Amino acid sequence: MTDFLWTRPDTDPLATLLLAHGAGAPMDSTFMEKLAGALAESRIASARFEFAYMAGRRTGGPKKPPPKADKLIGEFQTALQKLMSEAEGPLLVGGKSMGGRVAAMLSGGGSLPSRVKGVGCFGYPFHPTGKPDVEWRLSPLQEAKRPVIILQGDRDPFGNQSEIAEITLPTSVTLTYLEDGNHDFGPRGKSPATLDGNINAAAQAVAEFAAGL
Repeated sequence: MTDFLWTRPDTDPLATLLLAHGAGAPMDSTFMEKLAGALAESRIASARFEFAYMAGRRTGGPKKPPPKADKLIGEFQTALQKLMSEAEGPLLVGGKSMGGRVAAMLSGGGSLPSRVKGVGCFGYPFHPTGKPDVEWRLSPLQEAKRPVIILQGDRDPFGNQSEIAEITLPTSVTLTYLEDGNHDFGPRGKSPATLDGNINAAAQAVAEFAAGL
């Protein structure tokens, strides 16, 4: 795998987050850049990495769709092993959308290092977009062996606030809603909320989560 894309705070971090991208955008997308910067402001260091299908696009490879999420667990595990040799202190695993889902799957395994203290999911894909009646993707959250924090736009088409209110999540899962946010946390133009404000709120929630672990 390629080197990590690091974003570090000016002071000692509360934790280091291994951060994976979503299904369709790379690790240096606008959202990921903004998120990494906000996390650093909240004293969370982040090490971004790309799954092989996404990294291949940078070298002129075909624009392949991502593999099924469970096929990416091994790549996440490899990135985690690499991170453990480069970072000290407590670790978190997480990601945007699909990346967060894979991180949650990884945390359900029996060989997760004790240094990994929790999971951060930024826009968790609870179900296929706009289709809560088709498939709920709850097993990664139910089987996770570490506490999980989910940062979710309250009108996310992959699981909005009213839909999620109808299900039961494990007590180990903390859910923070972002005002009028979509899957990328962006509010509508008429909303008093802002994209930067929602991303900052998400980062602050992760910092509080990390401090409490």
